[in-house]
Amino acid sequence: MYNLVMKDLKLGVNPWFFALPLILGGLMLIPGWLYFLVPLYFCFITVPNMFGGFKSQNDLMFSTMMPVTKTDIVKSRVAVIVILELMHLVVAMIFSIFTFLLYPHLTYIFFAPHMGFWGLCFIMLALFNLIFISMYYRTAYKYGAATTASTAAAILFAGAAQWAGIQYPWMNDIFYGSGLDNTALQLSILIAGILIFVALTLIAYRIAVKRFLKVEIL
Repeated sequence: MYNLVMKDLKLGVNPWFFALPLILGGLMLIPGWLYFLVPLYFCFITVPNMFGGFKSQNDLMFSTMMPVTKTDIVKSRVAVIVILELMHLVVAMIFSIFTFLLYPHLTYIFFAPHMGFWGLCFIMLALFNLIFISMYYRTAYKYGAATTASTAAAILFAGAAQWAGIQYPWMNDIFYGSGLDNTALQLSILIAGILIFVALTLIAYRIAVKRFLKVEIL
């Protein structure tokens, strides 16, 4: 599997997509912005272009010609997706530290990039992975419908979370009020988000393997 991952990272993925997290991370420095959009750009830009590249390169046929199993092909592709997602999130987290340093007294309309917010971002990308990966491996070739459905789900989650944070007092307290000073609470939300991300991505992987094993590659 390692060789398949390295093949994708060195040959399949355009180097631009490794620089993109650094560029998009700079958006975290915009005061009071809708920060959910920063990881969402992974869904908007990276995934459709990356999988379009795989399709144009006939990567599926090339991979099946290698001495690897279908399970390894799915596992390596999921690993590449997760690596890029983590790059986007980690870089954005680092930039968010400077956001707080630059604007220490800013009043936020949308979620401020505290630990709890990043937990929500992990959940958002977990939903994206669950839908995209499982749908894509029905054919391992057509990515349009999978991208549309998974991106729509991620946007709906972000919108619902942000709306709840404004409308519901208990959510508002966690993300705008006294909950921001509760480090244990914020950390627990982050950890819960990471665990959900891992769990849903593993579920997506298992579904994808089952579906890909049924795909006939001509």
